[in-house]
Amino acid sequence: MNEEVLQELDKAVDIISSDEEIYVGIITGIGKTFVAGADIGAMKDMSFNEGVKFSEYGNSIFKKIENCEKPIIAAINGFCLGGGLELAMSCDIRIASQNAKFGQVEANLGIIPGFGGTQRLPRIVGIAKAKELVYTAQIIKAEEAENIGLVNKVTKEALLDECLEMANLIATKGQIALRYAKNAINNGYEMDIDKGINLESNLFGLCFASEDQEEGMSAFLEKREAKFINNIKKVNSSLEGNV
Repeated sequence: MNEEVLQELDKAVDIISSDEEIYVGIITGIGKTFVAGADIGAMKDMSFNEGVKFSEYGNSIFKKIENCEKPIIAAINGFCLGGGLELAMSCDIRIASQNAKFGQVEANLGIIPGFGGTQRLPRIVGIAKAKELVYTAQIIKAEEAENIGLVNKVTKEALLDECLEMANLIATKGQIALRYAKNAINNGYEMDIDKGINLESNLFGLCFASEDQEEGMSAFLEKREAKFINNIKKVNSSLEGNV
């Protein structure tokens, strides 16, 4: 996980976001590793200012992944450590192979997680478990990661096939609705319940300004499969500014 990899991730997310024919993104690694961590050699001699800058850059990319309007799945095929785990946690859904291993291992290097690990990990697994994992720099197996809610699923099948099956299922849904659902979940989670419900109500209302809502409900009443247009340009953009 170095600056070059971060730049490539940045470009990939831009492609996913801008291409209207892409409904779901999948991020995975090659071989036996998802991401084994940061490039320690490149980090060793960083100054305070360089460390802050590197952290801010990585966080900006992972925040872009988290805020991408389209769902992104992490297909975790092996070691998922340090910055790799932080990358996975910025994705919407995490599916792991049986041999995947997870750890926020930065304390072994005399540093803390710098790409959002101290913020996302407690939100996903709870503050007590997050502190344990960060303080001990413990590496856990896929089964435990699933048990604590760090991953959605551990698969015995071919990992990419499993992820593609879920991606294809997501792609059959109303994409405008999924966009608003992601907005409501991500942003509402940071609000108090009243503000979150208000956000949800506004986004719920926006769904009724789309052709997908009409098609989805008509298909239900007519007992047929919906044929969503999935074109966000069909939504009245002037209404979106109120959310």
